Amino acid sequence: MDKMIEENEKAMCILKNEGEKTLKDLAKMLGITTEGARFQLLKLSNEGYVKSESRAMGRGRPQQFWSLTKKGHDKFPNRHSELTLRLINKIKKEYGEDALSQIIASTAEDNLNHYRKTIEETDTLEEKVRKLAELREREGYMASFKKTDDGDFMLIENHCPICDAASLCQKFCSSELDIFQTVLGPGAQIKRTKHILTGDRRCAYLIQESDTLKG
Repeated sequence: MDKMIEENEKAMCILKNEGEKTLKDLAKMLGITTEGARFQLLKLSNEGYVKSESRAMGRGRPQQFWSLTKKGHDKFPNRHSELTLRLINKIKKEYGEDALSQIIASTAEDNLNHYRKTIEETDTLEEKVRKLAELREREGYMASFKKTDDGDFMLIENHCPICDAASLCQKFCSSELDIFQTVLGPGAQIKRTKHILTGDRRCAYLIQESDTLKG
């Protein structure tokens, strides 16, 4: 039974990190048979954690693609969600939007100082992005980075542990983007290309060397 629970968790982690998968692909990534993967997915589907969608792929039978439901995404940690939302609403009601903005700015400053201690000691942009991804991974964002064919970098975050708070107050997201730009320095340009709050399954950031540095 414990092994089955562990395999189910692996399947959900793959769908969280990699996005939708066919039964065959998921079975291969889990290292089990397609029948074994089908059994797990049907169990997770009955519990409301995953869903499937049939999609025509040229000639032949349509393929089923499996992905997480909202309940499945919610299975991953969201930092003290209920308490955080209550505190945000309380601050807005009792002290106003300006007070909330000041608190977010103060928290952002603390995060910036924490990141600087690790990132500013590095020399290259790639090293900075790598360190940033490691910091975000430790904070629960399921983060990673990769180098593109153009020599740019993508910072990818497959989970947002403050998603509920950010949904209520998007200044959390804008402050994060400002922090990234500051710690990566003037030699980098960063742009958010995917955003969980707009319906994407993950947040992604394109990071490029600035034109002045290239020149």
